[in-house]
Formats: sequence, structure tokens, C-alpha cells
Amino acid sequence: MIRQKLIRAAIFIGGFGFVAASTLFAFAWFTVDIPDPNAYVNSQSTIIQYSNGHEIGRIGAQNREILPLASIPLNVRNAVLAAEDRNFYSNKAFSVTGIARALFNNLKSGSLNGEGGSTITQQYAKTAFLSPSRTIQRKIKELVISIKLENSLTKDQIFENYLNTIYFGRGSYGVQTAAQQYFNRNVNQLTLSQSAVIASILRSPGFYDPVLSKENAKRLENRFQYVINGMVEEKWITKEQVAKLKLPVVMPRTTSGSLSGPKGHIIDAVQKEMNKAGFTAEQLQVGGYVIKTTIDEKAQQSAVDAIAKLTPKGAPENLHIGLVAIRPGTGEVIAMYGGPDYVKRQLNDATQSIALAGSTFKPFALVAALEQGIPLTSMWNGDSPQTFDDLGKPYEVSNYGDEGWGQQDLLFATKHSINTVYVPLGQKAGLERVVDVARRAGIPETVAMVPAPSVSLGVASPHVIDVANAYATFAAQGVRAKPYLVTSVTGPNKGILYEGQQQTQEVFSKDVMADLTYALKEVVNGGTGAAALSLGRPAAGKTGTSQSNASAWFSAYTPQLAASVALFRDSASESLNGIGGLTSVTGGTFPARIWTAFMKGALKNEPVMTFPAPANVGGLDPIVMTSGGHQTPKK
Repeated sequence: MIRQKLIRAAIFIGGFGFVAASTLFAFAWFTVDIPDPNAYVNSQSTIIQYSNGHEIGRIGAQNREILPLASIPLNVRNAVLAAEDRNFYSNKAFSVTGIARALFNNLKSGSLNGEGGSTITQQYAKTAFLSPSRTIQRKIKELVISIKLENSLTKDQIFENYLNTIYFGRGSYGVQTAAQQYFNRNVNQLTLSQSAVIASILRSPGFYDPVLSKENAKRLENRFQYVINGMVEEKWITKEQVAKLKLPVVMPRTTSGSLSGPKGHIIDAVQKEMNKAGFTAEQLQVGGYVIKTTIDEKAQQSAVDAIAKLTPKGAPENLHIGLVAIRPGTGEVIAMYGGPDYVKRQLNDATQSIALAGSTFKPFALVAALEQGIPLTSMWNGDSPQTFDDLGKPYEVSNYGDEGWGQQDLLFATKHSINTVYVPLGQKAGLERVVDVARRAGIPETVAMVPAPSVSLGVASPHVIDVANAYATFAAQGVRAKPYLVTSVTGPNKGILYEGQQQTQEVFSKDVMADLTYALKEVVNGGTGAAALSLGRPAAGKTGTSQSNASAWFSAYTPQLAASVALFRDSASESLNGIGGLTSVTGGTFPARIWTAFMKGALKNEPVMTFPAPANVGGLDPIVMTSGGHQTPKK
């Protein structure tokens, strides 16, 4: 008897629930409209682009970048389908079985708990248009919007909106920012395995992000395999492709936000350049501008990858690495690495931090000497240590490792960075002239330089961009250009509001530059910068290691690109020694390796170009030069 009453009550309640649900659904059908699918994007935000038009980031927007479906690689799309809804292109707006299963579990628990095999259309409707509340009313709205979406948009349109809307964790929405957060690259640069990881994490970022816990890392392995298996079952990839796959390394978590990661330094630098051009911070926030930069996407990615791969393991937290690459003769900054995460440290290590220059300044003394007719064949005393006169005071100079080289020509002294040759060389050429050469090359007046014997050894502290620009002047055969980042600014009406202008000036003769480059090529061809020889194309440059190994540089160029890399710490009193397991960190170690790895990527598929032949300024005779110094007894 009691059982029969319970059954009748259940039928009554169920019938009442059905009627109530039907009423709610009908009401929702006529009252709920599809919101603007792009309403979540601030249409007035300013977009900053690479030189190829791809997006770097936005000013005044959420951490979300919108891409057309055609710009999202097929592997990424298929990986997401394999993970979330393999029958998306053939199924309906919602899954009846999924909803039934969710409803049964929800009735058992007394509330909506988010369970249910939602289709991609449902997930998009829920993410883009609805609050996260778990109520019957919200679920009905989700179904109504899903059905209306299917009736008004194509599957491709829904999928595109979904891929640009869904949350991937780490404060990122959409596949583009997810690719940047997890792999420090744009979505079009993801490998197949990286695409599968992005799709795997999508289901529950807090559950699968491997950086959060070891348990997550294990779960990601299993989920990754599930996604890959799904792609094979759907014949989107082959078993041969799978045989070559392995779980890729996920980048450490960076602070979320539009300025997070290395790109934040570029966005900030662009804003500063725009401020100088007359655009206020408020205008950039709401102006709806499109700012095209000089930054080359391929080169920038190569810079990020090279530093991520070759940063010394176990390095102290205050080790900083700056990199700038400039196109010779134009001043276009094509790559800039100012630090791993702008949000954590706003000081740009490429444009704002300073470091002792060390021997990267020796080419200024060499140019000054060549301009005075002192040839590469001139002979000098390379013994160590030696004492020189500094305005009546003794100035003791030693070579690296206190190595004595005896009589050597200037070409050899450049190749092996002999200090005891370069100090008297600067004195012979004229210390005022050495400073003048540095200024003409591109070292700005804001960098203090004193015409003292030590100036040739780089006791000044420039920014990385200063040195990169000076070496770009050498690569351009004596044409100095002012570095710049912005090529154009377009307004909301597509009109051009601003165009960056190249500012160039010929400051050195081509003959002097030809001999300088010939000498700096020897630095790479078996000298202190031999690590760069693996670039596999003509390169010329100079290592730089400052006093007590407080900083280490490698600055070099090919005919079409110049770049400088520096490693340093917060204070000049802190040594790099011991970092990366090296007793002594010199410019020929980590900086030269990073420079080489960067240039390989930046110049990939670019033509191999050669330098001009030496002009033999001052003749070919081996003139013996008196150094003005004298031997210092060994201590």
C-alpha cells in the first residue's frame, strides 16, 4: 500500500516537474535571444601586431585573442574535437543522453552539479553567454541558446567562437592565449603533441595543468593519450605520426593577464614609443587602434625559445638575460627579450637594465685606430700584466687568465681579446676618438663614458639595445639608424594615424667597416666567439666579459641582422662565476650559445650573404707599435 502511494507520488511529482520544465523552456524560447557572439571582446581595445599582421596582444582587453578558424591549425582543431566532441560536425545542439544522465545525478544530489556530456555548442553557449550558476533556469537557457545557435550559425562559426572563448586555465581564454601560456608561442606554431596537450588541459585546467602537481602531470599523460587515440580513431593522424610523439614540456606558469610573459615587455615598450609620438595612455586603452610593429614573429619566437632552452640550469633568481636584434641600415627592432614575465618584473632587461659592457667596446677602439691609419697588421706587445699611464697614475692591466701572448698583430689581438693590446691601442688612436666612435655607432649620451685608458675595455654600462644598435651600424657598413618599434598606427576607420620613420646617417667609411668586420669575423672563426661558428653562415662579432665576471655579452651580426645578448645580475658586485656549473661565465659561453640558437631560427630560410672583402686600411706592412706600457712584476 505504502509502495503504491510512493509510486503515485513520484508520477505526480514527475509529471508536475515535466510540465514546469516545459513551461520554463517555452518561456525561455521566446524571451532568450542569442547575445552578440563578440560582446566579450572590447571593440575599442588597441591591438598590437607583429610585422606580418599576427597579433602580439591588446591594450585594454581581457587575456583573449580572437582568430578566424582558418588561422587555427587543423591539428589544434582536431585535437579539441578528439578531446571534447568527436561527432560535433554531425550531432545536434545538445546531447539527450548526456542531459538525461546529468538530470538523474542532479536529482539524486538535489542540485545541478555540472555533470553531463555537453556538446561543443553547449559548452560555447555556457562559456560565452551565461553565468556559472548551476540552476535549472540557467540549464534551460543554455539549451535554448544552443538550439538557436545551431539554427543561426554554421558549425564552423560555432567552433570558431568556441575555440576563441573557452577557458584554458592560467587566466587565458581561447586557443591563442592558451598556446602562449603553456608553450610561449602562438597557436600557429604549436606542434602536434603541443596541440594535444592544449586540448587535454581544456577539460579541467586545474586538474591537468602539470605545473600544479605531480598528480596533475600523471593525469595529463593519460588524458594526452586519450586525445591522441581519438585522433587516430577518427583518422585525423596516422599511427606513424603517433610513433614519433612524446609528451612535450609545458612552460612554467606565468602571471596571468594581457602583459604576462615575455610579450608584456614588447607591449610596454610599444606603449612608451607611442607616448613619445603623442598618443596618451588613455587613448591607447580605448582608441580602437591597430599598431603594427617591426617585431618579426619568427625571430621573436626564436629569441624566446633560445633563452628558454639555454638559460643556465639552477641559476640564481636575479640572473637576467636581455636580447635585442636590429635590422642593419633601418633601425627596425625585429626581436626583443626583456625578461620571462613582465608582470613579475617590469624592468626591461633589453632596454632599461644596464650592465658593464666589457670587451664588447673594443671594436670602438679598433675603429678609432683604423680611422687613424693604424692597420690590422700592426704589431703590439700582448704580455700580461702591464702598467700604463692614466693621467700620471699607474693603471695595471691583465689579460683574461693573466695569459701573456708576446708580440702579436692587431688582427690576432682582436681574435683573442687581448686587453694589454687594446689599452695602448685606444691611447694611440686617441681616447676622445674612441668615445666619439662609440657615440657615432649608437651608444647614446645617456651612457656615461670617460676618455680614460679603461674606456676600450668597456667600463661603461650601456643597455643591450644600445650595443645591438652599434653593431647594426657595423653590419650596415657604417650607416647608423635610430632603433624603432612601430611602423604604423591605424584608427577604427582604417585610416593611417601614424607611420614610423627610418632615421639614418652614414657615420663611418665603408673601408674602415670592411676591415673591422674582417677582424670580428676572426673572433667567430676560432677566437673567443667560436661557439657562433655553428650558425653555418658568415658572422662577425665580439665577446664581452666584464671585471670580476659581473656580466657576459655576445654581440655579433650577419649582413642582414645584428643582435646582442647579455647576462648579468642585479648588481655589478655580484659575479656570474659558478652559474651553470662553469667556473667562469664568459661571453663565449651562454651568451654566444643563445645568440647562435636565436640567429639560426631568425634567419631560417633566409639567403646566406657574405661580407665585403677587407680594404686593408693603413697597408699590409707589419708595423711594430710601441705600447707605452711596461711589464708589471707577477704578483
